[in-house]
Amino acid sequence: MEDVSPLSFELAQWYNANHRQMPWRRTKDAYTIWLSEIILQQTQVIQGTPYFDKFIKEFPILKNLAESSEDKVLKLWQGLGYYSRARNLLQTAKYIQLELNGIFPKNYNELLKLKGVGEYTAAAIASFAYDELVAVVDGNVMRVISRLFKINELVDTSKGVKIIKELAHQILDKNNPATHNQAMMELGSLVCRPQNPDCLNCPLESFCLSRSDNTMLLFPVKSKKTTAKKLYFNFVVTLLGQSKTLITKRILNNIWKNMYTFPLYEMEGETKEIDFFQVLKDDFGDFKLINILCLKHVLSHRIIEATFYLIDQTENQQNERPYYVSESISSDNFDQSIPLDVKNKYKVTSKKNNTFEVEIKSLTEFYSLPRLITKYMESKEVKNYFL
Repeated sequence: MEDVSPLSFELAQWYNANHRQMPWRRTKDAYTIWLSEIILQQTQVIQGTPYFDKFIKEFPILKNLAESSEDKVLKLWQGLGYYSRARNLLQTAKYIQLELNGIFPKNYNELLKLKGVGEYTAAAIASFAYDELVAVVDGNVMRVISRLFKINELVDTSKGVKIIKELAHQILDKNNPATHNQAMMELGSLVCRPQNPDCLNCPLESFCLSRSDNTMLLFPVKSKKTTAKKLYFNFVVTLLGQSKTLITKRILNNIWKNMYTFPLYEMEGETKEIDFFQVLKDDFGDFKLINILCLKHVLSHRIIEATFYLIDQTENQQNERPYYVSESISSDNFDQSIPLDVKNKYKVTSKKNNTFEVEIKSLTEFYSLPRLITKYMESKEVKNYFL
C-alpha cells in the first residue's frame, strides 16, 4: 500500500469532518450513483436533491426505470432543464436492462460507452462504485486544481483540460480514490468557491500556489463568454369553454423535444402585434383576445423572448378550426404523443396532427411542460384560467 501524501491526508481529514450528508454517498450501488450524477449535471445539489429523491422513490432499481415511459420520465424531470439528460437516462436504462442483462458496466472504459455518460460521469461511477483509480474532474475540481498549481492555460480548451486531468491524477490518493475524489469536489463546492473563497478554512492552503500571492480569483482562466442567442416565441393559448385548451407535442430534435407546449410560432425577430393578429385569424379563425403577456426566459445559451396570446374560441367551438401545427406527426402514431395515463382519465381529441384538445386541469398532472409554460400559467395575470 502506498504512503498517503500530506495533501491527501489533510484533504481526507477535512472531508471526514465537514462533508455534507447525501443519500448517494451512502451506497456503492452503481445505478444509484449514476442516477445522482446525471441529475446533478448542470444542476446544483440543493436543486437536484429533491429530483433524486423523486426518481429513486419512483424507480428504486434500474429495471423500474427501464420499463417506464418517456412521458413519465420527462414529467418527473420537469423544471430541472437540459431535458436531453432525461431522455438519455431512459435510453441508457433500457440499453443496460435489455442488452446487458440489467448488469451495470463495471469499469471506466465500459461506462464511457453508455449514452449520456461522458468522461466525468464515467470516472465518478467507476471511482465511487468500484474504487477504480481514476480522477474525477468536474467544474469544482478544475477550480481547485487551477488555483493549487496556478494553471495559466485556458481550462475550457482541450489543452487546459488535459493539464488539469493529469495533475488531478498525480495527486489522487491511490489508497482511497473514492473519498479523495468526493473530497476534491466538496472542497470546490464549500470552500474553494468561484467568488469569496474561504482560504483560511481550506485544508490545502499551505499547498496552494495562488494563495501564496493572493491571486486565487485570477484562476481558473477561461475564454470570454459567448453571447447568448435570442429566440422569439409566440404562443397561442386557446380557451375552449371553461375547461379545455390546445397543446402540441414538440417532436423535432431541438429545444424541449417530446415535451408539451401551447401551439408555438418561432420567429426570427420580434413580431408586431398587428401583423400577428392576422396570422392568428388565418390559422385559428374567429376568436376573442383576452390577454397578451410577455415573459423572458433565460437558459444557458439562449434567451427566449416569449409572447403569450390568450384567446377565447368558445363561441366558435362547434366549427372546424384550422389549427396551426408547428411540427407534424402522422395519424398512425398520434396516440403515441398522448401520455397513457391521460387516456384513462380524460378524453383527448386529435384535431390536426399533433395539436389536440385537453382538459386544462390535466396539464400539470399528466403533461411534461417546460418551465416557461408553467411560469406563464402561474402568472397573476392569467392563473385564474389554469390553477
